[in-house]
Amino acid sequence: MSFIDVTMQLAEGFMVTLQIFFITLLCALPLGLVITFGSMSKIKIIKWITKTFVWIIRGTPLMLQIIIVFYGPGLIFNAGALPRITAVLIAFVINYACYFSEIYRGGIESIPKGQYEAGQVLGMTKTQIFFRIVLFQVIKRIVAPMGNEIITLVKDTSLARVVMVIELVQAAQNIISQKSIIWPLFYIAVFYLLFSGLLSILLNYVEKKFNYYSG
Repeated sequence: MSFIDVTMQLAEGFMVTLQIFFITLLCALPLGLVITFGSMSKIKIIKWITKTFVWIIRGTPLMLQIIIVFYGPGLIFNAGALPRITAVLIAFVINYACYFSEIYRGGIESIPKGQYEAGQVLGMTKTQIFFRIVLFQVIKRIVAPMGNEIITLVKDTSLARVVMVIELVQAAQNIISQKSIIWPLFYIAVFYLLFSGLLSILLNYVEKKFNYYSG
């Protein structure tokens, strides 16, 4: 198998990796904020349920969650199995939303109460205070930990192969099993390193942009 043939097959797998990455990020970021509001709710039952759910998701392996989402509906409800990629995306979005929610919560709780009180003195509503005063300071404080989770997400996409979704690593494994060559495994490292490097540059740029809110 030529280098070009291998590259083309790995590129197809990488497209699936990118699909999982971007859809997870697009859905998990806002969902994580919703979960944060639930875990910080003054209604105890909502707060307890949300915190328990986050604890379960964060305390169990993502691989296990993918397997449960894929096989669960069929085994529990005797229903048809979800499409493999759909099951993977659901598991990833829920998992990362829970992790993001804790990062959001830590950022929000780190803002001094005086900031909220100052907004109230100016006659602003709680929503206005959050979006006009607090939000940008929170973003500044969570860029670094959020960046770590985003980089981890790049590598976690390889877990999709547990239900035979042909992402980058699974594509390489298929080539290895068919052609008995090992070098594609080292080749896929280039894909991950380049993508992670680009994300790191972007995240550093975002962090510098929010330096104004570091006070």
